[in-house]
Amino acid sequence: MSETPKKCRLIIVSNRLPFTAKEKNGELHFGESAGGLVSGMSSFLKTVGTSNSSLSEYLWIGWPGGTVSEKNIEELKSIARSKYSSYPVFLTEEEMDQFYLGFCNKTIWPLFHYFPTYTAYQPDMWQQYKKVNQVFAQALLEVVQPDDLVWIHDYHLLLMPNMVKSRAPGALIGFFLHIPFPSHEIFRLLPGEWRKDILEGLMGADVLGFHAYDYTQHFLQCVVRILGHEHNMGLILTTDRVMKTDTFPMGIDVDRFISALDDSATQNEIKELKKSLPGVKAILSVDRQDYTKGILNRLEAFEILLESHPEFREKVVLLMIVVPSRIGVDRYDKTKKEIEELVGKINGKFGSIGWTPVVYQYKQVPFPSLVALYHVSDVALVTPLRDGMNLVAKEYVASRVDNTGVLVLSEMAGAAKELGEAIIINPNNREEIAAALAEAVSMPIEEQQRRNRMMRGRIKRYNVIRWANDFLSQLLAMRDVQNKFYVKLLSEPIKTSLVSDYRKSVRRLLFLDYDGTLVPFVRRPEMAKPSDEVSSMLRMLCENKKNTVVLISGRDKATLGQWFGDACMTLVAEHGIWVRKPREEWKMFKEQSADWKPHILPILEQYGDRLPGSSVEEKEYSLVWHYRGADPEQSNILAHELLDHLTNFTANIDLQVLRGNKVIEVRAAGLNKGSVGLHILSSESFDFVLSIGDDWTDEDLFKVLPESAVSIKVGIANTHARYTVQNIQEVHRLLNAFAGKA
Repeated sequence: MSETPKKCRLIIVSNRLPFTAKEKNGELHFGESAGGLVSGMSSFLKTVGTSNSSLSEYLWIGWPGGTVSEKNIEELKSIARSKYSSYPVFLTEEEMDQFYLGFCNKTIWPLFHYFPTYTAYQPDMWQQYKKVNQVFAQALLEVVQPDDLVWIHDYHLLLMPNMVKSRAPGALIGFFLHIPFPSHEIFRLLPGEWRKDILEGLMGADVLGFHAYDYTQHFLQCVVRILGHEHNMGLILTTDRVMKTDTFPMGIDVDRFISALDDSATQNEIKELKKSLPGVKAILSVDRQDYTKGILNRLEAFEILLESHPEFREKVVLLMIVVPSRIGVDRYDKTKKEIEELVGKINGKFGSIGWTPVVYQYKQVPFPSLVALYHVSDVALVTPLRDGMNLVAKEYVASRVDNTGVLVLSEMAGAAKELGEAIIINPNNREEIAAALAEAVSMPIEEQQRRNRMMRGRIKRYNVIRWANDFLSQLLAMRDVQNKFYVKLLSEPIKTSLVSDYRKSVRRLLFLDYDGTLVPFVRRPEMAKPSDEVSSMLRMLCENKKNTVVLISGRDKATLGQWFGDACMTLVAEHGIWVRKPREEWKMFKEQSADWKPHILPILEQYGDRLPGSSVEEKEYSLVWHYRGADPEQSNILAHELLDHLTNFTANIDLQVLRGNKVIEVRAAGLNKGSVGLHILSSESFDFVLSIGDDWTDEDLFKVLPESAVSIKVGIANTHARYTVQNIQEVHRLLNAFAGKA
């Protein structure tokens, strides 16, 4: 009988809690929070704890919306936990304003929505942003338990995943960004430290979700260009982490909108609206007051429609609802003023005693009123200049239960990828919007129904509950993916056992790679000279007469001889071509020819010229193309091209073409670290064999070692090694323990 999967708790973290708490006359007063995240998640959270849910309960962490005096804090915590399943984060309203109206909405919001000229780059706002992210991280760490799923939301908390992961490595963390992620060209406008910290902050998540495929690709592009981490189908492996990025277009609770149409309050609203709009077609525009929503462009397009199509005058009405947002911010106040001036101009220019072209309201819209507006409007005009998803478009389609109505939708909204049957427009082209409106108000009912049937079916299938379940399923699945990579991690008990075995043994053989194992990779090979610490560590290992130390590297013999010529260890250069035992001369392990080099060198030099930042290194019996210092995306393209070119060119020549860590090397076939390693292993008997390396060239050695040998890969990856360590520092700690320094 199969075991029932264990249920776990979900912890949601967002800027705001699903409720607001205010103090009036010393008493607490509670209200509901507004916003798409709260309404969407609320529908999903109703399923938590049911028989078909993998979640036992949930806890929501966030700011309660106001400052609370000391005497009411415990009461607020108690009510938050018992009534709202919430855990409040306490910040003063001044701190929250500096954070929310500061870096969040003066830096991240405009930049990520492609408004760089509106973006502020103020260090004090950045410091406040980091401080608040730390406060949220600490709040989570106070309550998180080992089996919890953590789901952090949106641009306010970009740094938080890594802050939590660094202090709770075992926590399973998901992050979802509800706004666009910009292209590298936009993202890199942030100062270097900020952009690096934001990317590393997000990479603390185990699963990172975006609304649209483009945003996912933009993030991956930034990661490779700024942090240097490549991906495989969205899976990113760093030296110490495995994380996944994917696309999850957020849905809505379709049934909530359908059932609302039967509500008496909604029905009354519908009757009143129809009574006030006799004989005209209603075009609905409903949005927050925000410069990213393209509200002015809509008004200008409506003006063009009335100008160029006089037959629509007194036949159409634009219902423009602007929901107050971020009152007191100059940019938003200016937008409001411009909207109202343009509404007045259009109404003055085209209006008559019996007809007002634009019915404008600046107010919050209750849910029944919103559904009524969707239901009676013949056209929905949704034209953001840039938007993460835009749920208004989906809500309008959901509310059209008879499948009538026309959606005019910006191609810059994430929803446009799912709602392709809408009339898709460029929101910057007023004439195109006007033409779309003319098409919309004239569209036959049959065509409206054909389009809406497809869109409604799609949003019904991929609703908000499916969206949340898909994300959390991916998050849970990452545990298994990570375990495949983490299962070989060298734990402290295993390390202690290895050190014990080492000390008990009398004949030890230590194979050590150099670049990426003993020293970090650098932009130019000549910069990787060993530090005093590395030199001292190797010297201590070599001076122990029980040890045979073999430094086995891809470097040329001249460099190895210069750096380690005085060390009493065996040096292997060019991956096995040259061998030099202590106090002996260099000897060729296997007779080689360099006759092929004049034919291959021009090819590598050609690619070196094509890729700025790359270089060609000529060794005695091998050639290497280095591209660590070059543009990473261009490097990948040219590296694949060069590999293909060389593979075809050398098909009938006895040569190997090897791709290492930011290098492509050409050398004679039949010789590698494994063949040299076997030769040394057979030279005498050893009771302790260790091999440490980071590159796939080291895999040749790992594969031929005896079963009793200890093989260690630096970095988390698929490997033939028995163990992995996360970084060079762990290699140093292990070798220093062998050397008696730890």
